[in-house]
Amino acid sequence: MKGTIVAKRYAKSLLDLSLEKNNSEKVNNDMVQLSEICADSKELISVFNNPTINANKKSEIFDALFKGKIENISLDFIQLITKNSRERLIPEIAQSFTKLYKAHNNVIDVELISALELEEKAKSKILEKVKKNYPNSTIELSEKIDPSILGGFIVKIGDKQIDASVASQLSNLKNVLLN
Repeated sequence: MKGTIVAKRYAKSLLDLSLEKNNSEKVNNDMVQLSEICADSKELISVFNNPTINANKKSEIFDALFKGKIENISLDFIQLITKNSRERLIPEIAQSFTKLYKAHNNVIDVELISALELEEKAKSKILEKVKKNYPNSTIELSEKIDPSILGGFIVKIGDKQIDASVASQLSNLKNVLLN
């Protein structure tokens, strides 16, 4: 829990700085890229968590990996985090930054789960209904195929879920018949 609070504070500071410098979109792209790299590279995570590697060596590693590939503000921020011995929080900070950036820009993540690939017409109808409930927001749609739902679809928006799947309807019917 303590790491989460610290990560959010660092992420908020980076967002405030990037907004001040009119660079928030590029910094967000850097944080998304950093999150992906951290998710894919166990070696990098072990460098973050290794107490025997000193801060100067870690800074050199980060320079070698990221210099010229990410914005200077992002690299300087990573260096500051390293200097403060918080590099183990980098993946969490990057994810928190992305969440804060999306909230600041009214971007909503929508996950659409279906048993089969949905036709464009069906997708657009679902998105139209979502947009009615979030009129001033930008929708980022991610689609997922899950044959276990048998048919229909599930829409996840933040902590809300609309379950119009056949599997859910069958489960509800089973519960009604058994009770």
